Amino acid sequence: MLILDPLKVQAKNSIICGVTNLRKDFCFLVKEARRESGISQSMLAAEIGCKQSAISMFEQGDGTKLGDEAIEKLSEKFGIPITAPEVKLEASVQENLPKRSEHSHGFCPNPHCPTNHQYKVDDRVCYLPHREECDPAYGKFCVMCGEILEKHCPNCGAELRNGAFCDTCGKPYISIYDR
Repeated sequence: MLILDPLKVQAKNSIICGVTNLRKDFCFLVKEARRESGISQSMLAAEIGCKQSAISMFEQGDGTKLGDEAIEKLSEKFGIPITAPEVKLEASVQENLPKRSEHSHGFCPNPHCPTNHQYKVDDRVCYLPHREECDPAYGKFCVMCGEILEKHCPNCGAELRNGAFCDTCGKPYISIYDR
């Protein structure tokens, strides 16, 4: 197995070309390791045989920009494992999880993502998620900011509907908390 989301399996010699295949945390761990090593993106790109712009996009969470060979080189260079840990849930927990809709666009829960359109009602700031914009390929990550997409209401687990608020619980899909 190679660099895969635990829900997908591909052959070892394939090129990572799907939006959902690479573990997102791997991209950020590579960025952190590169910085700690004092290596520029250009130097790293020359070393593994790709362009600096591909390294930049990869470090932002877009795992589609590098092929398996380059990703394996990064793993070896920085000592970061590329296989996702296997997670097994108890049957009772598995049954209570919301059912995955394979053909449902998710939305980005990041209120600062450009796919979420801010508007005001009275004095309240609301965010209208544009689901097709952040998830054109029914993926796992937002194509704009790299955040993991929500496929159900984060408050009650209901199926997503159009709009900024859940029809079932009445709460906003996206909220911003003052800290």
